[in-house]
Amino acid sequence: MPIQDLKDQIARLPEQPGVYLWRNATGDTIYVGKARVLRDRVRSYLAAGGLSPRHEALVDEIASVEVIVTDSVMEALALENNLIKQRTPKYNILLRDDKSYPYLQLTTSETFPRILVARRVEKGGDFYAGPFLPAKLARRTMTLSHRLFGIRSCNEVITGQRGRPCLEYDIKRCVAPCVAEICSETTYQEAVASTKLLLEGRNEELIATLRGRMEE
Repeated sequence: MPIQDLKDQIARLPEQPGVYLWRNATGDTIYVGKARVLRDRVRSYLAAGGLSPRHEALVDEIASVEVIVTDSVMEALALENNLIKQRTPKYNILLRDDKSYPYLQLTTSETFPRILVARRVEKGGDFYAGPFLPAKLARRTMTLSHRLFGIRSCNEVITGQRGRPCLEYDIKRCVAPCVAEICSETTYQEAVASTKLLLEGRNEELIATLRGRMEE
């Protein structure tokens, strides 16, 4: 598409949040991005100066643009992430700076599972929840699991033979499975089960489970 035709197309773009897809001359999607204001963001590509060589290569290859309007920036974030995974545009791969959204990993392959922030889902039997948008929601949820259920995040090998629990127990962020006299494996597995319900969003079932334990 001639540059003037592309500029005319951009001038007609909506001033709303959404996702834009740059295509090359053969119609392949070469880059997917998100925008708070689609017209302004897309227009900035043609007006930008001092670009890196990779950005210049992207701009040189652009032939057309497609946009998808969303109701919010948050929705645009989620759609951008999904489209990149589906289409793997080459310039998203070349230009990315680890913008993948985080997951929470419950290491259920371990006897005493931990909860961790993970950037990708790996094989191995662990439970994953996510991705979390915005990313800070992952850490907030992990903190909540510590405070509500005492799930550990340390790397210690748990044998139950520790002489005394660490500071995490003292500040009520861990139920101390490292000390068997304080927390048995059965008790810890109940905490793990509750954490999994939280991560799966099964809130009514979680509330019923907690009520049942309180009534025991």
